[in-house]
Amino acid sequence: MAVLRGGVIGCGFFAANHLNGWAEIEGVEIVAVCDRDRGRAEAAARRFGIPAVYTDAEAMLAEAKLDFVDIITTVPSHRPLVELAARHRVPTICQKPFAERVEDAEAMVAACRAAGIPLMVHENFRWQSPILAVRRKLAEGAVGRPCWARISFRHAYDIYAGQPYLLEEKRLAIMDIGVHVLDVARDLLGEATRIYCATQRIDPRVAGEDAATVTLTHAGGALSVVDMSFAAITDPDPFPQTAIRIEGTEGTLELETGYRLKLSRRDGSRTWSVEPPVPSWGERPWHVIQDSVVNIQRHWAECLRSGTEPATSGADNLKTLVLAFRAYESAERGHAVAV
Repeated sequence: MAVLRGGVIGCGFFAANHLNGWAEIEGVEIVAVCDRDRGRAEAAARRFGIPAVYTDAEAMLAEAKLDFVDIITTVPSHRPLVELAARHRVPTICQKPFAERVEDAEAMVAACRAAGIPLMVHENFRWQSPILAVRRKLAEGAVGRPCWARISFRHAYDIYAGQPYLLEEKRLAIMDIGVHVLDVARDLLGEATRIYCATQRIDPRVAGEDAATVTLTHAGGALSVVDMSFAAITDPDPFPQTAIRIEGTEGTLELETGYRLKLSRRDGSRTWSVEPPVPSWGERPWHVIQDSVVNIQRHWAECLRSGTEPATSGADNLKTLVLAFRAYESAERGHAVAV
């Protein structure tokens, strides 16, 4: 198996999860890291045994002979970095949220398509082991035809301690976590045709919304409620778990707190534990996210080797991003809008 040579741009808050994940995947080697803060890049290189350090992304893409690049930066930098990678014809992974505007996302998808390279968005909630288990049960027909669902991410964990810039974001909950849960709704229930959204600002420190409730009408006829909050006080706090309930013509499937998956049908119920493993480098409660990082990165490596399009490609994630912006549009107008 030929080794895939990867480079990483951005060595901030979440990058350690990516770098640890790449170290677990056979046949992948991160050979270069880049960050505008040289000290931060050098620290990541020392920790993970990476030979090359850059502060200039273009120099890295030109010199490092990469098979792919993993962009782990904040949203405003995504378009210039993805388009830069496209000019160098380097297959690209980009962190979420994909873009600040639909036009930017469309431009990135077009640039990579024109360059003939794959583009994947690191939309990792789909790849959480508990959510994969829900998907498998639906595919098996466990609940029949899905009719109604609730996908919920509510907590009061202090996300601002590690990411203080979030306090200044004018668009907060939907762009930070809503893109994840909206993407899960698309994946489990199909594309949406109509959306209604109401937002709330509960914590006076934040500039944007820290809670939102979204109702989706899906093309297949199902309805879903997607809700999120960064100010929902619960003991114990369920962060970072996603709760899911899907009602169908033959039964109900529930992903409950504590990673319990329950299937209820007319002939009774069954419950499974779907808690993901804790990676050797990971820790609770982050293990569900850390495990999903490995899952999505393994999928990327497999797609590169086989020449297949990633499930969370740029083109696919563009549909999720459109949902997020339609949610804001609905909240501003005070009524439902078409997707």
